[in-house]
Amino acid sequence: MAYGFQFTNNSNVVTLDSEFARLVVLDQGSYSPNAENGLRANVNFSRVITSQEPPLVFAKPTVINGQAVISSVLIYGSPGNWTGFGIRTRSVNYAPPTGTWFVGAFVAQDVSDYGMQIFDGSGKLLFDSGNPCAIFTAAYQSWNYAFTQTLDVGVTNFFSSPKPINTVDYMLINNYSMNVVAGSNAGALVGSVWDFTNGTLYATMTSSSNSRTFYLPALFARLVA
Repeated sequence: MAYGFQFTNNSNVVTLDSEFARLVVLDQGSYSPNAENGLRANVNFSRVITSQEPPLVFAKPTVINGQAVISSVLIYGSPGNWTGFGIRTRSVNYAPPTGTWFVGAFVAQDVSDYGMQIFDGSGKLLFDSGNPCAIFTAAYQSWNYAFTQTLDVGVTNFFSSPKPINTVDYMLINNYSMNVVAGSNAGALVGSVWDFTNGTLYATMTSSSNSRTFYLPALFARLVA
C-alpha cells in the first residue's frame, strides 16, 4: 500500500490494513440434529446476514470414537437475506450431525460504542475493534483415491486428505453445498467424512458413475480474538 494504516505481526505478515477487510466472524454456535429424523441439523443465524454473496460457513464435527459426516450442505436465504444453513449426515450408520460452527465475511459490522474503526477511501467500514475475526490456516486439494462403497443410490468414492484431521480448525463447508462434475450428467453429491478413529479426513463423491480423481479444495480457518 502507498499510504494508510497497516499492522504486521512478528513474522512480517499483514494482520490489519486500511485497504482490505479481514475475515470477520458474524455469528457462531453449535449444531445438532433437528430434522429428517435426526439425520440433518438446521441452524438459524441470530441475525440476518445482508451480504449479496453467501457468507462463508465454517464447521467442525464433535470429536467421537467413530466417523462423523458433513454432507448435503444447504445455505438458506437469498442475496441480502441469508438466514442459516443445514448439514446432513450420510445415513443412520454414521454419527448424527453435531459440532460447532461460525459464519464470516470480508466485511466489518458497526458494533462498537468505543474502540477503533477503519474505513477505506470510499467510506466503507473495514475494521471494527468489536468484531471477532478468523484467519485461514490451511488449504489443499491433493486428494488421493482410497476406496469405493456401493449404495442403493449409486457408488461413493472416498478420497483421503494429504494431512491428518485437525480438531482445532474449522472447514469451509460452502464447497459442499453444490454438486461436482462426474461421469454422469447429474453430477455427483459431495461430502466429507471425519474418521476420528483413524485420524483421516475423507472427501466423498456419490453418483451413478464416479470419477476417481477429486480436486475440490478444502479450506480451513481458526477463530482469533
